[in-house]
Amino acid sequence: MEKKLWHKSYVEGVPENLDVDKIKVSEALTRSAKNYPDNVALNYMGNKITYKKLDAMVNQFARALVDLGIKEGDKVAICLPNLPQTVIANYAIWRIGAVAVQNNPLYTERELSYQLNDSDSKMIVTMALLVPRIEKIKSETKIEKIIACHINSYLPFPKKQLFPFVRKAMHRKITPTDDLLVFQDIIKKYSSDPVSEKSKWDKLSTLLYTGGTTGVSKGVMLSHENISTNAQQLVNWFPEIGDTDVRMVGTFPIFHSAGLTAIQNGCIWKAWEHIMIPRPEPKGIIDILKKEKPNWLPGVPTIFVGLLNEPEFRKMDLTFIEGFVSGAAPLATDTIRDLKELTGGAIICEVYGLTETTVLATAGPWGGELKPGSVGVPVPSTDIKIVDLDKGKKKMKTGEAGEILIKGPQVMMGYYKKPKETKEVLKDGWLYTGDIGVFDEDGYITIVDRKKDMIIAGGYNIYPVEIDDILFDHPKILEACAVGVPHDYRGETVKAFVVIKDGETLTEEELTKYCKEKMAAYKVPKIIEFVDDLPKSAVGKILRKILRAQEIEKAKK
Repeated sequence: MEKKLWHKSYVEGVPENLDVDKIKVSEALTRSAKNYPDNVALNYMGNKITYKKLDAMVNQFARALVDLGIKEGDKVAICLPNLPQTVIANYAIWRIGAVAVQNNPLYTERELSYQLNDSDSKMIVTMALLVPRIEKIKSETKIEKIIACHINSYLPFPKKQLFPFVRKAMHRKITPTDDLLVFQDIIKKYSSDPVSEKSKWDKLSTLLYTGGTTGVSKGVMLSHENISTNAQQLVNWFPEIGDTDVRMVGTFPIFHSAGLTAIQNGCIWKAWEHIMIPRPEPKGIIDILKKEKPNWLPGVPTIFVGLLNEPEFRKMDLTFIEGFVSGAAPLATDTIRDLKELTGGAIICEVYGLTETTVLATAGPWGGELKPGSVGVPVPSTDIKIVDLDKGKKKMKTGEAGEILIKGPQVMMGYYKKPKETKEVLKDGWLYTGDIGVFDEDGYITIVDRKKDMIIAGGYNIYPVEIDDILFDHPKILEACAVGVPHDYRGETVKAFVVIKDGETLTEEELTKYCKEKMAAYKVPKIIEFVDDLPKSAVGKILRKILRAQEIEKAKK
C-alpha cells in the first residue's frame, strides 16, 4: 500500500503495512502455552487458568467434539456469557476446522431459532440455565446435541459468595442423555495431548450475526485469515507493549466481535491475561478493579459513564490503570477528562469498526494525539476512502463528508447464504459501511452520521425493522415505527411510534410486556408514543428518517 495521509499520525514503531504472520489463532494459543506455560491466560473470578492448562483443555474438548461427530466445516453454536468454557469451545472448534457460531444468550427463543436455523448449526454449547429454552426450539432447528455448561465449574470459591444473578444461573440441574451432555463430564474423558490442526487460513472460522448495513440479521463470515490478521493489527498498534505485559478486563461479550477479537484473541496472541467478567455492571467492575488491579480497561462509553456515576469509583486509587480502549460511540469530552484525572493520565484509545471488519478498522494512536470525537486513523494494512453518498464513486476531499469505505485483510468473506446482500456491500474489495464520516488533515476520521437506520444503544446494534415486525404482529396495532433517539447514558435508546387500530385500547405497560416476551431486553422500546398516524411517502412507505429527525430536534431544545 502506498503512503497514506494518516501514516504521518502513526506513533513510532507501528508499521504502515503489516507483515502478516500466517498463524491461525488456535496455533497462537499453542505458541503462547509453549513460551509462557505458567502465565495466566484466563482469570475467572480469581481462578487463574494458565496458558498450559487452557491449551490442554482446548485439546480435550476438541477430541470430544470429533468423537461426537463434528467434522471440518460443521457449524457449532455457542450461546454463553464470558466463561472459561466459551474460550475453550471457540478454540477447540477452530482447531478441528469446524465453524464457531456466536449467539447472544440474552436472545429469545424466536431470535435463537432464527440464527440456529440460518447458520445450519449441528450442535450448541450453552448454559445449563438456557437448556429448557434450547430444548423447546430444538425440533425446529438442525441441532442434534446440546452441551450444557455450569457457570460455577471454574469458580475458586463457594457459590454463596456469588452475585445473586449468578446463583440463579446455577439452579438448573442437568440429567445427561444421548442428546444432552454436560461440558465437565465429557471434557474429562479425553486426553490433553496435542490435536492435529485442521483449520485453514482462507476457510470459514466464525459466524457472527449482525444487522449488517441493510436488511435483517445476517451471519458475517469471518475466515481464519480475518480473525488472525485483525488480532495482529490490534497488537501491533501498541509497539511498546510486550508479551505478557497486559492484564485486561473482558468487558465486551465474546459473542460480540469486540470481545471475540480485541479481548479473547488479542490476549491469547500476546499471552496477555484476560480477566473475565460474565456481566459488566459498574459494581462488578469496581470489585474486579479492587481485587485484581488490571492495567487495561476496555469498554463502551456507557460503561465508563456508569463507573463515573459511582462515588466508590471516584474515590479509588486508579493509578494502576494505564489505558482505556473505547468503541461503539464517541466518548464525551468530560468523560475523557475525568478518566484521565482519576488515573493520573492513562492513555485513552477510541476505536471504530464493524462486525464486517472482524472488529477493528481505525484507532486513536496509542500515546499519540487524542482528538475527542474522532475514531482515530486506519490501522496497518487498512485502506479507507470516503465517497459521495449518491453513487459511491466520487472520492471526497479532506474535510468533506461521505460514506466510509474500507479495504483490508480484516474485511469479511461475505454474509452467510446471502449473495445478494453481500454484493450490495462488497464491491471491488471495498466494504461499503453505510456510515458517514470525514477525514481531517491528519487522517483522523470523525463519524458524523449513519446512512443506515441502525440504532446503537449501550454498545448493542439494534435494527429497527426487526422491532417494527414484532410490533406489527400485535393484534391491536395498525402501524408502528422504531427509531433511535438521543440518550445521555446509552448514546441512543429505542423509541416506538405506535398507531392503534380503531376501537382498540392498548397501554404502554401492556405493550412493554409484549415486547419483553418477543425480543431481547436491550431491544425493548424504552419510550413509546401512541400517535394517530405516521409520516409516509407518496407510495405509502413509512418515513423513519422524519420521525428520527423530529426527535433529534426535540433533544436540542
